[in-house]
Amino acid sequence: MSGCRVKQAPAIPVTPKSSFSGPIVVDPVTRIEGHLRIEVEVENGKVKNAWSKPQLFRGLEIILKGRDPRDAQHITQRACGVCTYVHALASLRCVEDAAKVDIPANARIMRNLVMGAQYIHDHIVHFYHLHALDWVDVTSGLKADPYKAAKIAANIYPNPPKAEDLKAVQEKLKAFVDSGQLGIFTNAFFLGGHKAYYLPPEVNLIATAHYLEALHLQVKAARAMAVFGAKNPHTQFTVVGGVTNYEALTPERLKEFRKLLAECKKFIDEVYIPDLLTVASYYKDWSQYGGCTNFLTFGEFPEKANDIASRFLPAGVIFNRDLSRVEDFDPKAIYEHVKHSWYEGDAALHPYDGETRPHYTSLEDKEKYSWMKAPRYKGEPCETGPLASVLVAYVRGVPEVKKLVDYVLNYLGVGPNALFSTLGRTAARAIETKVTADRMVNWVNELEENVKSGNTKLYQEYEMPDKAEGVGFSTAPRGALSHWIRIKNKKIENYQLVVPSTWNLGPRCKNNKLGPVEEALLNTPVADPKRPVELLRTVHSFDPCIACGVHVIDARNNEVYKFRIL
Repeated sequence: MSGCRVKQAPAIPVTPKSSFSGPIVVDPVTRIEGHLRIEVEVENGKVKNAWSKPQLFRGLEIILKGRDPRDAQHITQRACGVCTYVHALASLRCVEDAAKVDIPANARIMRNLVMGAQYIHDHIVHFYHLHALDWVDVTSGLKADPYKAAKIAANIYPNPPKAEDLKAVQEKLKAFVDSGQLGIFTNAFFLGGHKAYYLPPEVNLIATAHYLEALHLQVKAARAMAVFGAKNPHTQFTVVGGVTNYEALTPERLKEFRKLLAECKKFIDEVYIPDLLTVASYYKDWSQYGGCTNFLTFGEFPEKANDIASRFLPAGVIFNRDLSRVEDFDPKAIYEHVKHSWYEGDAALHPYDGETRPHYTSLEDKEKYSWMKAPRYKGEPCETGPLASVLVAYVRGVPEVKKLVDYVLNYLGVGPNALFSTLGRTAARAIETKVTADRMVNWVNELEENVKSGNTKLYQEYEMPDKAEGVGFSTAPRGALSHWIRIKNKKIENYQLVVPSTWNLGPRCKNNKLGPVEEALLNTPVADPKRPVELLRTVHSFDPCIACGVHVIDARNNEVYKFRIL
């Protein structure tokens, strides 16, 4: 693969085990957006049962009732300060579906480019700043030989860090430790060592250097969003019917975007992908843990505005880990369950008929234990996110995805079934980042050609219907996102958001089937119950964003163990 010179590395390690049996509570789970509580029951060192308990109330649907449908994009994207534009896009698509408006080709391309920049930003931040500390023992880097680390790096990276640069990172890290103020590295599980961390000191030092480098790089992806989106977070370039950023059609803006995209692509090819392969090669045992059974994606990046079948990353559903076939997605098959959620009733409703009537009981309630609903597709829980997107694209034969997936699997020496795991989920995020960034070059070229030919149309006139229904399907960096609207008297009569983390972190449904993260935690080994980093590896691999679904904290707590985790 272009830009990557990684050589094959270690065999599958022996997973640390313990004989511990009993409950473990992690509250709050940090390095996520929002407030999440995870409870598990461990038996003989492995998770026997699990409960995902988002602890904040969801209220956006109530806020939106009675408003102008055009307001929805501005309100919904403020559900979160991380994954922002995705809600604007889903909202626009649902109103445009209701109004039956086709946006111009340039508007579609512009929206694709901003969404692509959102993917790059979110995935880099997730891998390095939200997830890396589950695998990388930063303080172990203090024991590393910077010159030995530089030699290792020379065999992995096209532009490896020099020994003096790694030594400077080591000295910076030592200053943190000696001061007793670890800043961004405070309260992480690696402090004091942990036998579930496998990387040698030199690899830990290289990874720490790239962690710091990524802090600067992610800014470039955010700037790329702002070139076309006017600002980040909470873009301001979209309207129902298209976009309004005519200034972005100038040669100067296109050149600025190209430059930022090129810098991001260089980092992805020369740092992110090699880092993934290097770290994954030491943790191949994690291809056995953290997997789910069913997978759902709405696809993303349309080649025709309102045609879900035209999306570069295709829509589809995979049941029972069957990589021989993908079912076409059916919007009628989605229902949200609330039997185990803090809402009134226990009926499973289609989103068009969805209700948001909160009914909190208590933290100790074993029946109703989550503020998130439990979406189901044909009655089944489905994981959504990069792994679902990559699996569907792989089975459907998308060339760019198939080539990169096969490369990663061949390098690690594992088969496709290894994708059904925490390690597979983490690898899929990197794969999705690279294929998206590469495809963005095509969209910039297409936009530039349109402008050169005199096509600068960005907006299509339309009439807001007096009464209508509409749905907007989007695939956010975290997974399947849909906004559902009913319009009456040109106002919002009902509005429902079904967000990725509701799919992934929701509770049991009416039929008591576990949610995806609950299922994924089963059989996870826990070496040290007082520092259960293994639980965090799987939970973080979903990149939880509780803010999309919930909004008001309940402070009561009754944990067995209490942790503060960076």
